[in-house]
Amino acid sequence: MIFNNVNVAVIGGGPAGLAAAIAASVEGASVLLVEREARLGGILKQCIHDGFGVVRYDEKLTGPEYAFRDIATLDQTNTHVLLQTFVSRIIKSGNAFQMTLCNRHGILQVEANSIVLATGCRERTARQAGIHGVHPAGIMTAGSAQYYVNIMGQLPTKRCLILGSGDIGMIMARRLTLEGASVIGVYEAMGRPGGLLRNVSQCLNDYDIPLNLGHTVTRVFGSQRLRGAEVYRVDKSLNPIRGSESAVKCDGLILSVGLIPENELADSLDIPISNSTHGPVCDQNNMTMVDGVFSCGNSMYVSDLVDYVSESGENAGRSAARYISHERTLIDITASKDFLSFSPQCIDFDIIRNETNVFFRSSEVREKAVVHVYVDNREAFSQQFPMLQPAEMERITIDFGAILTPKSKIELRMSEYSGSDDSASDDSGSVSSATESGATESGATEDQ
Repeated sequence: MIFNNVNVAVIGGGPAGLAAAIAASVEGASVLLVEREARLGGILKQCIHDGFGVVRYDEKLTGPEYAFRDIATLDQTNTHVLLQTFVSRIIKSGNAFQMTLCNRHGILQVEANSIVLATGCRERTARQAGIHGVHPAGIMTAGSAQYYVNIMGQLPTKRCLILGSGDIGMIMARRLTLEGASVIGVYEAMGRPGGLLRNVSQCLNDYDIPLNLGHTVTRVFGSQRLRGAEVYRVDKSLNPIRGSESAVKCDGLILSVGLIPENELADSLDIPISNSTHGPVCDQNNMTMVDGVFSCGNSMYVSDLVDYVSESGENAGRSAARYISHERTLIDITASKDFLSFSPQCIDFDIIRNETNVFFRSSEVREKAVVHVYVDNREAFSQQFPMLQPAEMERITIDFGAILTPKSKIELRMSEYSGSDDSASDDSGSVSSATESGATESGATEDQ
C-alpha cells in the first residue's frame, strides 16, 4: 500500500505530535500521523494529576483531559492516523522522504514532502544511573510505576525509596503515599532538587516525605525481589563519601534520574544532535539541519510544561506544511557558560516570520538575573528574572526580523540586577526589554 504525495508525516501521537498534525492540517496540508501505541495522547494518558493547560487554556486539567481536547480537534481535520505502527526506516530521496512503516497489516511504504519528529523522550534506567548488583524485581522507573498504579490499578511496592528528585519522581512519591505505600524518602545526589520547587512543596513537604539532598543509591540487595538498598552521602564531585553508607530496607526502588530525547530516527538521518539539549539542532522554525525534517516537543528539548510541548508542535507542524526547499542562511546562536542549554540553536535568516521564543535553562541557581541578547555585540534585548534554576525552563521572546543581517552574530549572556523584586518584575515574573517587542511571561509552572 502506498500513500503518494503526503505533504506532512508526523511521527508520534503525544501532545507534540497532536499539535503538529492539527497545525499542519489547518495550513491545508495532507497529513499522516503515525503512533506506535494503540491510543493517542502519549504519556498524558497515565498522568491523572492536574496542572496541565495552565498556560495554553488558563485552567488546570488532568493529562487525559488535556489530550482529549487535542484528539477531539484532530478528529475535525482530514489527518490520516495509523495506530500501533512503527517507523522502521526513513530515506531521503530528492526533495521527498521514503518511509517504511510496520503494523499488523504488514509493510507500508509512505512518501512525504516533510517530516515532523515528535517521538518524545524516555527515562534513564538503573544501569544508566550506575547502580551495582543484580537487578531483582522491584526496581523500576517512575513512569513505569505510574503506569502500574494509574493504568493497571496495581501497587508495585509497599515500602520504597525514590532515587532522583525529578518531577515525575516527586509526583509518584505523593501518588504511592496516597495509595497506601510507605515512601521512605527521595534521595538526590545534587545539592538542589531536580524538579520544580512547587512539586517539592506539594508532593513531598505536604506529605512529610523527606528530601535527602547530596545522597545516592550505590547498591541493591536481593535476588528474586528487592530487599534493600545501600545509600551513600556524596561530596561536591558526586563521589560517595566512605563511611557514610547506610542500608535501607525496602521492596521498591523508583528511579527518577532524568529523561533522554528519543532520537534514533534523527540519528538514522544523520541529523546533528545538540550536546546540551540532547535533541536535534534546530532553527526558529523547528527545522533540523536536514532540510524538510522538523523536530518538536521532548524529542527536541525536554520541557517542564506540556503547554510548551504543544506550542513547539504547533510551530513544527505549521512550518512543515509551509516547507519549500531552499538554501538556508543560518545564523548561529551562542551562549555564555551561565546557560545550561537553550533552543533554538540558530536562526534561518530567509524565513523570519514573527517573534522567536528562545527557551533556556540556567546552569545554576541565580537570583535577580538578567538575560541579555546581543546582536553583533550590541544589546538588542534584555529581560529580568527574580530567580533562575536549572530545574525550571524559562523563555524569552524577541523579534529578530528588523535587527539581523545575513552575517550577524547572536549571543546570549546573563548578569545580575540590583534593586527590589517589586521594581524588577511584573505578575508574570519578568519584565524588561530593549526592543519594542516586549517581554512575555517567564513561564508559569504546575505539577507535571
